[in-house]
Amino acid sequence: MKLLNSVIVLLIIGAMSLVANFVGYKNPIIDALPGMLILIAFAIAGILLAKVFPKIPAAAYIVTLGCILTYPRVPGAAFINAAMAKVNFMSLTTPILAYAGIAIGKDLGVFKKAGWRIIVLACVVFIGTFIGSAIIAEVIMRLMKQI
Repeated sequence: MKLLNSVIVLLIIGAMSLVANFVGYKNPIIDALPGMLILIAFAIAGILLAKVFPKIPAAAYIVTLGCILTYPRVPGAAFINAAMAKVNFMSLTTPILAYAGIAIGKDLGVFKKAGWRIIVLACVVFIGTFIGSAIIAEVIMRLMKQI
């Protein structure tokens, strides 16, 4: 039953992401649908692998599958890459973050017990992550002569 719930959540987030992809980035839903289904398939496969081999988290399986199956020399990688190129990464983040917010909201009592220090810590982590990501992106884009 837990796998079914995960699949339902993935499909809902996928549908919301397709709409965001269309509204924000003008990618037609029908064009982005194959890429979104591939992403959902990667996630489901990773969840299943985590059930079979539980010592490794599902996220690690999902990333590993994505890396292996999109490597240029793997058969079908060109199709997968072309399909997923039509799904803008930023259109995926809003529904996922909204779901994370709802998940955290159900544990608000635990959050209140943690006190004000957790809020300061979270802000420092968010700011540090943002600045670190910006620096990495800046360096890579300069090395690639994109800016």
